Amino acid sequence: MEANGLGLQNFPELKNDTFLRAAWGEETDYTPVWCMRQAGRYLPEFRETRAAQDFFSTCRSPEACCELTLQPLRRFPLDAAIIFSDILVVPQALGMEVTMVPGKGPSFPEPLREERDLERLRDPATVASELGYVFQAITLTRHQLAGRVPLIGFAGAPWTLMTYMVEGGSSSTMAQAKRWLYQRPQASHKLLGILTDALVPYLIGQVAAGAQALQLFESHAGHLGSGLFSKFALPYIRDVAKRVKAGLQKAGLAPVPMIIFAKDGHFALEELAQSGYEVVGLDWTVAPKKARERVGKTVTLQGNLDPCALYASEEEIGRLVQQMLDEFGPQRYIANLGHGLYPDMDPEHVGAFVDAVHKHSRLLRQN
Repeated sequence: MEANGLGLQNFPELKNDTFLRAAWGEETDYTPVWCMRQAGRYLPEFRETRAAQDFFSTCRSPEACCELTLQPLRRFPLDAAIIFSDILVVPQALGMEVTMVPGKGPSFPEPLREERDLERLRDPATVASELGYVFQAITLTRHQLAGRVPLIGFAGAPWTLMTYMVEGGSSSTMAQAKRWLYQRPQASHKLLGILTDALVPYLIGQVAAGAQALQLFESHAGHLGSGLFSKFALPYIRDVAKRVKAGLQKAGLAPVPMIIFAKDGHFALEELAQSGYEVVGLDWTVAPKKARERVGKTVTLQGNLDPCALYASEEEIGRLVQQMLDEFGPQRYIANLGHGLYPDMDPEHVGAFVDAVHKHSRLLRQN
């Protein structure tokens, strides 16, 4: 896969590889930190850049995505950038209409209602070519980053994408999507297979374009119990990792660390730790010490401060970060929040979080 004619060989040299070292399980001098949704509405400059444009038009503009990706790095000494995009560009590329309704979130005017609706979906093999704008955004951003920190690419996991495609938007119960699992298990597997076939070349394409790590978001893991999860989510999560790694090797691309973040998937922690990802992301409901005992020494953990802790005073944030770092321990660990930043959060408090991680993790290593 040619990385948009810009050629991989001439990317600027990486100056700060702390995040990548931690992801691979190597020793680091301090704990690296980034935030899910660090390019987001909590930043006034983000709201300004985004104001003029429809959400998905922004996603389709490499220049806009690059600018939004870089904004948090101008403010905070984060150890990684994550490309500005959305998990729902994949269902879009499969031919489904998706709009972003202000104040409500994503909406699919014609969700999948029965098995024959799967025939409306495009061939998953064409998805990567539909998503060239994401690859262009990654390549542009990788150059603009000038080697400052690594760039993370991402996608939504098959089950999470399926929930949106069947529910037609957000849902508190996922009852329609789960109805599929119980009433149409074969059609569900077919859909999850289509999504996996779309995701694999999409993620490989992101690496070819310059992504230096990949995160898979299984945001709706918590709606499944361990039974459904092990049947309809885990096999596809494993398959994505296995096939992406094989595909990178086949394309002659260097391996990149992969992160799995299954929100509220604490019941499957051991399985996730053995699903082929170097890093397992945790939400804030999981106790770090227990998680470490359960996953063993073979993976790096990422997380998991309650995002709402950023509403606390800067002093309190420092205290909470110290406690979190003490529990995770100094190595095989990437600091993050347990979910994305919320739009009403104070950027100063995000800065306090980042600084506290750097400061305390250095002290932790001295003692």
